[in-house]
Amino acid sequence: MSTTLTNLALELATGTITIVDLTATLEPSTPTLQLPEEMNWGVSWPFHIEEISRYDDRGPAWYWNNFKCGEHTGTHFDAPIHWVSGQDYENHATDTLSTANFIAPACVIDASAEAAANPDFLLSVPFIEAWEKEHGEIEAGSWVLYRTDWSKKPSNETYLNMQEDGGHTPGWEPSAVNFLAEKRDVIGVGVETVGTDAGQAAGQDPMFPCHNLMHGANKCGLAGLCNLDLLPAKGAVIIAPPLKIKQGSGSPARVLALLPSEAP
Repeated sequence: MSTTLTNLALELATGTITIVDLTATLEPSTPTLQLPEEMNWGVSWPFHIEEISRYDDRGPAWYWNNFKCGEHTGTHFDAPIHWVSGQDYENHATDTLSTANFIAPACVIDASAEAAANPDFLLSVPFIEAWEKEHGEIEAGSWVLYRTDWSKKPSNETYLNMQEDGGHTPGWEPSAVNFLAEKRDVIGVGVETVGTDAGQAAGQDPMFPCHNLMHGANKCGLAGLCNLDLLPAKGAVIIAPPLKIKQGSGSPARVLALLPSEAP
């Protein structure tokens, strides 16, 4: 057996490596993306769970449920096929993506103070470059996780932050998405908000730039993450496989981070 894998198993068993759950619990109250009404782009089912049996006359020895939801519900994975700009790639759906995308190092960019001061804060190239000056260049093949502490909002109302003109949540300047996809060749980006774009992304150019540009570069996304404040700027490894849905555009995911117990 590989010494590396043996050491990994031992370090997990002994607690030398810490596992941090970056996943929000999936339940009927889980918030879903609210698109502007004038777009009329269809509705993603909210999470619904229905008990089949629970050690009773419907099934005396077993407990199980049916559930249904949209692919992009709760903590979830976005595949390149999710957006029109990513439709023409090969192996771009949840069942055909390279599994190498699902386990990778993470760079965590902390913009929690900026997001607290301005819910419409957009991450920019200069902000990323300032982070790199302190922590080192973002390595190709990494996930970039955008920490805003948005997952700590006390209610769905404050989390979605819907106003008359739509949602107000942090996101990206288009140039920052291009920079990460093209200059840094990341696997994708992850966020704490309900989707990978800002609440006001419908008004950006291009519209929904993270979806448009990241998937247009055959990259992936993670949304609805939590506990990013428990991760170091570098040093964690992310495990984020989606369900293997045939031609799936994404799916709910159980996203985990591995990091040395002494980190961050």
